[in-house]
Amino acid sequence: MNKCIFSLLSLLLVFSCATENPEYEEPEISLEAYQIEEGFELQVVASEPFLEAPVAIDFDTQGRIWVAEMRGYMTNINGDDEDKPSGTISIMEDLDGDGVTDHSKIFLDGLVLPRALALVYDGLLYAEPPKLWFVEIENDKPGKKVLVDSLYADDGNVEHQPNGLMMNIDNWIYNAKSNFRYQRKNGAWIKEPTSYRGQWGITKDNFGRLYHNNNSTLLQGDYVLPNTLINNEYYSPRNAIGKVLTSNQRVYPLHVTSVNRGYEKGVLDQDSMLVNVTSACGPLVYRGGQFPNDYDENAFICAPEVNLIKRHILNFESIKTTGEAAWEDKEFLASTDESFRPVNLFNGPDGAMYVVDMHRGIIQHGAYMSPYLRKHLEEKGLDKVIGMGRILRVKNKNSPLLELPELDKASNKDLINLLSHQNGWVRDKAQHLLILRGTDKDVSVLEKKAKGSQNPIAQIHALHTLNGLGKLTFDLLLNLAKTSAPQVVAHALMLFDELEIEHQTQSLKALSESLIAQNDPTIDLYLTIALGQWSQMDGDTFLPLLYQLTERHEEAIYQEAAVSGLGDNEAALLKLSPKAELVAMLETATENRAKNSKNGIYERLSLPEDDRTRGLRFYKNICSACHGPGGDGIEGLAPPLRNSEYITGSPKRLALILLHGLKGPINVNGIHYEFNSEMPGIANNPTMTDQDITDLMTYLSNAFGNSSRGINAATVKELRAVKSKTGGAYTEEELLKIKN
Repeated sequence: MNKCIFSLLSLLLVFSCATENPEYEEPEISLEAYQIEEGFELQVVASEPFLEAPVAIDFDTQGRIWVAEMRGYMTNINGDDEDKPSGTISIMEDLDGDGVTDHSKIFLDGLVLPRALALVYDGLLYAEPPKLWFVEIENDKPGKKVLVDSLYADDGNVEHQPNGLMMNIDNWIYNAKSNFRYQRKNGAWIKEPTSYRGQWGITKDNFGRLYHNNNSTLLQGDYVLPNTLINNEYYSPRNAIGKVLTSNQRVYPLHVTSVNRGYEKGVLDQDSMLVNVTSACGPLVYRGGQFPNDYDENAFICAPEVNLIKRHILNFESIKTTGEAAWEDKEFLASTDESFRPVNLFNGPDGAMYVVDMHRGIIQHGAYMSPYLRKHLEEKGLDKVIGMGRILRVKNKNSPLLELPELDKASNKDLINLLSHQNGWVRDKAQHLLILRGTDKDVSVLEKKAKGSQNPIAQIHALHTLNGLGKLTFDLLLNLAKTSAPQVVAHALMLFDELEIEHQTQSLKALSESLIAQNDPTIDLYLTIALGQWSQMDGDTFLPLLYQLTERHEEAIYQEAAVSGLGDNEAALLKLSPKAELVAMLETATENRAKNSKNGIYERLSLPEDDRTRGLRFYKNICSACHGPGGDGIEGLAPPLRNSEYITGSPKRLALILLHGLKGPINVNGIHYEFNSEMPGIANNPTMTDQDITDLMTYLSNAFGNSSRGINAATVKELRAVKSKTGGAYTEEELLKIKN
């Protein structure tokens, strides 16, 4: 018996040693082709085979990286696998503690092009078009699953669908390419309109302003806190939301790269280098606290088409944020590896900046790919670069990475102290965890933190933590608005809207008069917004104060701030005879109210699918069987479409072929084709509308010619009645007589 026990113990000991020393296989990835700014170090923290085609990441409280992998995106030149459920959300693990992923495990699989994720509310929020889901996490496995929004990414091309899922300091989750924000309260999900922002990627500064971009614009952003200038549903602000922050869009690649429309004048310089960005995405305002001080709140932008990351220095000296490139002739990070495709950037728990490198040969979606780019990609073999992916870490070489606090074991007082942490990621996570715990006993400690005027950023975090807990008080906001720095005052003024303040008119009037006397531009801006809202409960008290501020400031942003909160008080403010610019805004809002014409964000339920994407879908369903997925034609069946004179020539001629068909021999690019079959027209197809045919033509012109537009649905409708001599399919002889 004892011998058996001894043998069992020996076996357990062997097993224990084996599990304590697992195999740690860490692929070696060379970074010789990469150049980074002096004083910084670039490291690989995850790579294939542990992940493929990453597009977004988030970090859990243990510092592990969760990755959305869009494995089905452009796996070949035609994008054939796009609809396959090959996508995953995986957890990267570093079991030996050396900072490099040595194991990974799949949390969710069978996904179609997952594009965004966020670890919030003790679960995972993730986007798999068209739906937005929330799933509980139970021991690294999915638990109960809830549909948050069935129209999150309804329609739209994969390059142009909502993404981001970024929790802001105001406890709302914001997105790029979307006009909605999300929040969960008391177990129920809330969706409400917000300003429309960007294309791929979204970020924030310490104050809570949002930043984004689009393909051809390096950086855009809001001058104001989100949802502060859109309270009037009948007026659309133009002077402070989605503003271009970069004076030029210049990039400085290390080598000649393949870009979509390099044949167009001015796209490339004399050395065939890209001049201005064409695929800007994944912006990040750095808030990590590990970089040198002069990098704090700098903006970094991905440019995957030229394999680089650009740095911009943000200026917050006035109410208008501006951005300026850090250098005129170089970039923060650049590579000669044309497979380096940085698509997203994130602040990490250790203070480093994390780069999501999709590491794909093809970054341009097929719906928008020109024949020029297709040719270059095939010649370089970039269409064969698949099955790869990287997460890179950028750190300050002269400073150690920050230690991650033990958030899961932290007490509430510990978390409150972390609201002052140098790393924005830690502050954000501490705020969120405090709200999730929902405790009442530490409210007084939070209030003390909110009053601690030595650290305005911590004050703002404490304020929004209290708001998330439902523990804000009028007296606290009043105190902070009287005694704090302008940024804290701005948040306090906006948070009054969370409380019942109908009986606080005199206190708010006295506060307003004291704030007006300070003559501070930031305070004046947010007070203008607040006074418009307060005027709805007492116009006689607050409209004169509002008028005083609009007369003080010439900038249009102040006038829009006044209009934003007025509700139906436009006429009352007009009676005070304000300046002409404000009068025009008020009259516009009044007219829109009478016509019930609202700001589009209050009427748009989802993002419509663009014409080229619809055209690609029609092409795959109707045309590709004969002309081939890449438009190369099929011998004995149909001629090639690439650069065919029937694609690049008269739009009317192409429309007649699609509508009524084509028969007989045909010459394409000087080659004579004889076919036994006749191409049928689609004029009699009841499922194809005039707009559908227009969209198909738009795709054909873009994919196989050098143009993306050329005809409209009204013309297609007219051409339905323009028949050939026989009333059936056209011949080449008849088509060549058509010149426009």
